This record gives sequence, C-alpha cells and structure tokens, in this order.
Amino acid sequence: MRRLFKILAKTVVAAFLAASLAACGGGDKKLARSLDEDVTSALGVNGYLWRAALDTLSFMPMAQVDSAGGVIISDWYINPDVPEERLKVTVYILDRALRADGLRVEVFRQEYSMGSWANASVKAGTALQIEDAILTRARQLRIEVVGD
Repeated sequence: MRRLFKILAKTVVAAFLAASLAACGGGDKKLARSLDEDVTSALGVNGYLWRAALDTLSFMPMAQVDSAGGVIISDWYINPDVPEERLKVTVYILDRALRADGLRVEVFRQEYSMGSWANASVKAGTALQIEDAILTRARQLRIEVVGD
C-alpha cells in the first residue's frame, strides 16, 4: 500500500508540475523530460503508455492493473447494444520508452448461446486498432507535457 501511495504521489506531483509548465508557455523542456523520466521510473513502465492504456480502456471494468509489471487486464465487457457478445482486453507494456513495439494488446471475445458463453474469433485487426489508439493517446499526453 505504501508503494502504491508513493507512486500515486509522484504521479500527481509530476502532473501538477507539467500543468504548471504548460501554463507558462511550455516552460523548460529539460525539466519536463526529467519529470517524464521520474513518472516512468515510479511506475516501472512508460508513464505515457500506461496512462494512455487506462484512458483508452476506461469504459471497461478492470480485473487487474499492475503498473510495476506493466499489465492491464479488463474484466468482461458487454456492450448494451450487443448483449450476446462480450470482450476482454489485456494490455502489456513491454518497455520504458514510448515506442510502438513497447506495447502489445490481446483481445478475447465470447458469444452467448444456449445458456453459456463460448469463445469466438476476434475480428482481424482489432488488437492493432486498440494499440494504435493507445499509442496515439500516449503521444498526445507526451506533447501536452514536453511540448515536442
């Protein structure tokens, strides 16, 4: 619990300082990069990828969130418009750098039929689309903090 509190405290401080820098017209880029490194080291994985993955999957309930190991596992999500289908997503953040190959997404799908859930195939490219959304959001977050 103490470790989680320290991580959250560092993240809040970094976010506050980043917002302060942004309010001052971008501020010192060297300081912003230092904050970026502090947040990443506090989490154990790239802070931008981590936050972007949480933002991207925020509509889904979470089953497991491990910032030290870089793993986010959603619980089963049922879209109200398609109640006979449910999805589960696992995100692995594999690197401390903000890189496309520092992220892997797995998507699982099940269909409800005859009183039980059965595994079903996932539409080709679904995991890649989620990866792209996470990477796009991570880049946006980095630009907000560092400004380049």
